[in-house]
Amino acid sequence: MGTSTRWLGPGGRLGTAAEWSAISSRLSRWDSEGPQAERLLDKILDDYLDVLHRTMREDQSAFGLVDAATEAGYRLADAMAAMAHDDPKASADDFLARFTDEVGGSGSTITDAAIRRAATDTAERLLERQNAEASGGEAAGGRLAGDLLCLLYQWFFADIVTEFLRSVIAEKVKLVVPVLHVLDPGDHVADWAANKVVSLVPNLCEEAAELAEEAESAEAVIADPGGSLPDIARSLVPGTVGKVLGLVVEDVREHQEGAQEASV
Repeated sequence: MGTSTRWLGPGGRLGTAAEWSAISSRLSRWDSEGPQAERLLDKILDDYLDVLHRTMREDQSAFGLVDAATEAGYRLADAMAAMAHDDPKASADDFLARFTDEVGGSGSTITDAAIRRAATDTAERLLERQNAEASGGEAAGGRLAGDLLCLLYQWFFADIVTEFLRSVIAEKVKLVVPVLHVLDPGDHVADWAANKVVSLVPNLCEEAAELAEEAESAEAVIADPGGSLPDIARSLVPGTVGKVLGLVVEDVREHQEGAQEASV
């Protein structure tokens, strides 16, 4: 499954393997101009995520996702510890390259490539957020604020799932013009992931607040991201990977039930 050869993506004739192909077939027939097009697209993407989760529960070694995402999560925690004391805005290009290299890794599989793209996407989002805050008159210098580290953690794991599904879609669907538009960077797939996948990732700031109740104020912990947040991030990596990949079934169901109740 190296990047030097064409990857046909997951698929087959039986069980969840067949479902990958069936969903891709539905996407290839999707009409961007049809009635309720956006809702139908969201349903297709929801089904992609669902079949990914069921595939992973059947075989935790599938696509090498668990190991690769876990290793990337640990690299992210290490990078967060350094970033808490750096100012990435000092050189946006250098930060982007360094973050992608340090967090994205250097493997040669489709999964490895998806993780590198996720690292790039996350770094770009961080820089955009900092630029927006700076233009709005908010302080941006010095150490990276704790709330941004918390967002960074959520974005990265959601981006891993998003970029892997992009790889599946790109290889399994014979692209037509409307679908090409959907798959562009910053498109509806990313919007869908922001609503659907990000909420599966633990919020480091909330975790820090809970841990701090027994020792000190939550504000003190979040105000010192170079101390506790990277350590909390590292400790949560295995559980976070389990949640975004659907291995923690009970938590995923609770999340889905909570989302349904919120929508009522």
